[in-house]
Amino acid sequence: MGLTSKSTGTKILDEDIFKNSKTSDFTIGLAGNPNVGKSTVFNGLTGMHQHTGNWPGKTVSNAVGTYSYSNKTFLLVDIPGTYSLMSDSEEEEIARNYICSGKSDLTVVVLDATSIERNLNLAFQIMDITPNVLICVNLLDEAKKKGIHIDFELFSELLGVPVVGVTARKKHTLNKLTQAIYDVCNGKIKPSPKIHFSKQTSKSNTVSEILKKSEEICQKVCTYQKQDYNERDRKIDKVLTSKLFGIPIMLLFLGLIFWLTIEGANYPSQLLAKMFSALQNQLYSLFEWLHAPDFLTGILIDGMYRTLAWVVSVMLPPMAIFFPLFTFLEDLGYLPRIAFNLDNCFKRCCASGKQALTMCMGFGCNACRCRWM
Repeated sequence: MGLTSKSTGTKILDEDIFKNSKTSDFTIGLAGNPNVGKSTVFNGLTGMHQHTGNWPGKTVSNAVGTYSYSNKTFLLVDIPGTYSLMSDSEEEEIARNYICSGKSDLTVVVLDATSIERNLNLAFQIMDITPNVLICVNLLDEAKKKGIHIDFELFSELLGVPVVGVTARKKHTLNKLTQAIYDVCNGKIKPSPKIHFSKQTSKSNTVSEILKKSEEICQKVCTYQKQDYNERDRKIDKVLTSKLFGIPIMLLFLGLIFWLTIEGANYPSQLLAKMFSALQNQLYSLFEWLHAPDFLTGILIDGMYRTLAWVVSVMLPPMAIFFPLFTFLEDLGYLPRIAFNLDNCFKRCCASGKQALTMCMGFGCNACRCRWM
């Protein structure tokens, strides 16, 4: 049994997903909370290269790819990361609509091995909608570092659905997942969720019931070598998200990044501008030697070449500095904390703190225009 993958394009409409499903043997939905490595699982199976940003709302529409396993073709649909199917934000609505549509033969729910109790909220909601569910517990390497052990057999028995553990960054660990998906789709394994919630209860009561069950199951399947394994993270959160220090620290970090981006981009921008200017003079000499007409020189050199040279010399250096720095904040896990700090402020204008991250990226164009124009 071999695994081969093929990219089919990203961020396409549900109508296109339906068309692609006709050429595949099975359609698999991939769901999960933000920052659980869902897109890493997607990339590992399909061979695509989506950005695996660890802030909420990174995937805002369904992305698809295909892979083949044991002579069967699987269409994998990367559903937007969401914490719940009960709210009304864009990513929750897209996820809820797709899962409820019944277009998937199987829904794979990706959990973070270090935060199973929190992630089970979404898994329970999906199992209440469809019985065809497979649980993929990702980030086992991080769980091992924190001394967390998970009893997968007991986990599967308590939920009534298959549970598979992987470390998606190591592609060879995905073999168990692909085999489990194959077995479920071909009827060798039949999921039978044991989690059901009364349709008559209110939304708030349902949430309370789900949380009580996240907690009971997690206590049974997870053992901790160190009970205070997340004590350091909580101490950091108390500072970075506090009312007193949260906003000042955030402004300091962002201000430092903007300063490094703008000031640091000056030198490479000047070098690129001089290089393109020298090459432009050489092109003028070449066109003059060829006796090229003025209109052709104007189109190719004054129009196309000079415009391209300006864009590259002005935009490339800031991007080469800003995005690695922003990625560094991603890896530190600071970007979700920025969204948390600004959420109340943004809600006053009917927005979300998550939008602060895209606004930070938008400052790049403003800085370049102010600096160079």
